[in-house]
Amino acid sequence: MPELSQSTVMPKSEVQVKGRWRQLSLLGGTMLVDSTEASLVSSLFPLIRQSLGVSLGALGILTAAGKIAGAFTGPLWVWVAERWSRKSVLVVATGLWGVWGVAAGFAQSFAQLLVLYTVLAAGYAAAHPIITELIGDLFGGSTRGRAIGVVYGAVAMVSAVIGPLKGQLAGVDEGWRWGLWGVGTFNILLGLAMWLWFRDPGRGAAEEQLADLDRATRDAHSKLTWAKAFSLLKIRSLVVLLVSRLLSGHLLVGTFGVVYLVDVYGFSTQKASIVLLPFGVGYFLGTLLGGFAADWAGRRSPRHGLVTVLQAAQFAFAGFAFFGTQFDYGSIALFGVFFALMGAAQGVNPSVNRPMVMAITPPELRGAAFAIYVSVFEAIAWASFSLGAGFLGDAIGLRTVFLWALVILMLVNGAFLTLLHRSYGEDVARVQRELHERREQALDSAT
Repeated sequence: MPELSQSTVMPKSEVQVKGRWRQLSLLGGTMLVDSTEASLVSSLFPLIRQSLGVSLGALGILTAAGKIAGAFTGPLWVWVAERWSRKSVLVVATGLWGVWGVAAGFAQSFAQLLVLYTVLAAGYAAAHPIITELIGDLFGGSTRGRAIGVVYGAVAMVSAVIGPLKGQLAGVDEGWRWGLWGVGTFNILLGLAMWLWFRDPGRGAAEEQLADLDRATRDAHSKLTWAKAFSLLKIRSLVVLLVSRLLSGHLLVGTFGVVYLVDVYGFSTQKASIVLLPFGVGYFLGTLLGGFAADWAGRRSPRHGLVTVLQAAQFAFAGFAFFGTQFDYGSIALFGVFFALMGAAQGVNPSVNRPMVMAITPPELRGAAFAIYVSVFEAIAWASFSLGAGFLGDAIGLRTVFLWALVILMLVNGAFLTLLHRSYGEDVARVQRELHERREQALDSAT
């Protein structure tokens, strides 16, 4: 099969959407608060376990319940955004929805916490698919990697600073409650900021073939139907990426990383939480470097570049995880080094796989694609790993669970992604041809 040229796969010029970096900062802020509240329960779970008298399996139940709820509500929010507006959904579902986080801080039993946290997660499920879709409309194909890298990197960097601070709540009586109250309140304020200052550029605004068409013309193809949604499963590269999500054992680090160091190596919650800082710094650097690597690799080899970078990230993570979790170094500083390396390898992923999903789907289907990719498949993976780690951790030990999930499964994942070398270039070229055809049809109808 002949190699596809760069001009076949990628648009010829980069569209500069007005105010795109300012809009990106608001989207990044929304994603930051959502991820902070989602990670608060896992990082402070040792305190919740003591306060409410639950076992390690309860962390798996909490995480899984939130992810399963998101698997149902994520696509629903995308559907609502298509019929209402993306901005309004973000203001409500990922901003004002923080009131449920405040309420969760008042939970007096595990059952109450589970219900309130699940409702909270059901709203936050709107964030990733809609925000990622909007980034695809703000930035063209040649800069999407960097844009994704900046958002995820900034989120990781701020989270890295907040992480140890969250750990210090362990020294405050019922500190986990104060964390939920604080983050929930800030999320409500950010929702108000989105309502005041965010401007939706419209679907397809950053596509070279569609940018100079009026918004009504671009939106003519935006109506989401069941037939269109199911057509996503005919895209071979997307199916490979979806299965890869189910093999992403590295998701377990964010949920069980602190608990792992507490239970396996005997660190206190305050000391174990210190690794969140180097992990976040590593993730930050990984997203930035991954974004530049993605844009560079895509230009050098449209068919194979992004796939190669994505595979390398999986193999690198497996190696770092083996040395970072399977040996007792007796020093939180050495664990911090390996957590930083794991964070860097994991941080490459969103800077590569998100632009790949954008490139193989037309603008009106990207929200649905990310709803399936993040809200459904990633949620299923996260829930499965969390439940499995919680109950298997009690039965056979977290060290064995981490070996299989973070090392062996990630090697399998990297090998599985080889399938993308056959399909990715063709899927991108198909989307570019479709956008060119839309432009020609729009111009013909206007004359």
